[in-house]
Amino acid sequence: MSNTSFSLGTFAGESGSPFPGIVVDGRVYNTRTVLPEAAGTRDLLADWNASLEALQALADEPQGMGLPVGDLRVLPPVQPPGQIIAAGANYREHVIQITVAHRLGKADATEDELREQAAREIDERRANGEPYVWIGAPSAINGPYDHLVLPSLGENHDWELELGVIIGREARDVSREEAMSVVAGYTICNDLTTRSLVPRPDIPMMGTDWMRSKNQPGFYPTGPYVVPARFVSDPHDLDITLRLNGEVMQKGNTGDMIFDIPALISYASHRMVLQPGDMLITGSPQGNGSHYGRFLRPGDVMECEITGLGTQRTFCK
Repeated sequence: MSNTSFSLGTFAGESGSPFPGIVVDGRVYNTRTVLPEAAGTRDLLADWNASLEALQALADEPQGMGLPVGDLRVLPPVQPPGQIIAAGANYREHVIQITVAHRLGKADATEDELREQAAREIDERRANGEPYVWIGAPSAINGPYDHLVLPSLGENHDWELELGVIIGREARDVSREEAMSVVAGYTICNDLTTRSLVPRPDIPMMGTDWMRSKNQPGFYPTGPYVVPARFVSDPHDLDITLRLNGEVMQKGNTGDMIFDIPALISYASHRMVLQPGDMLITGSPQGNGSHYGRFLRPGDVMECEITGLGTQRTFCK
């Protein structure tokens, strides 16, 4: 097997229609030259094992000169997008920060006491509990360099940079031991949240309302690419960095997950059918706007990076 690394994405030129391509050394090669029946990346993922070998052969011996990636518009990598399966409260330090920021404990507790309480609860949940998983709307996926129009509905629009896991085959009732075999690759997703719309004070017994707080148009900037799993040596040791107007706000590592990727895949697959092209987002590290008391404003620029997966840039309007 060759070691030529490549990424998978969806691109469009000035004239038009999107096409699936692989990126090798900054140049894009249309995958339809080797897999003409696959109109989009979702089609490639539908038979990922076969597609992967054909794409690897194209990367090893590119056909034609390809196109400079800088000359193309980079769209969300999976087209059409699949389901979004989202893990919440899945990074240890993030949960501790949120607990302190929102004072989720005794009213008279000090910050140190709230941190200690959160740490105990995390350890208990990791040992005996389950992941917290919800579903996002594919219609809210945005491109990696597209602008984001901040919605007028709600306040305190926040960022949450996450590792996205792209599913490469249908999966139901998958064990932890076999879970990684359903992974096609990895991408970047910024899971935005309107904090003021999370609680439902009108029906407090219902708890959080993720539908209205996380699914506005453009709230999931995704990409730039899907990096095949074979080129990511350890997805549980990747640095995650988000800069707001050049200042580092989030800096974490995927090793801080409370429930790892196999646990999340297994848990989700026992409660729903995972399909090729679905994206599992795995939680966000510390450093959200809630921690700083600083939320997104028109004119802000977010730059998001995960080791080996590229960088996305989002301008807020």
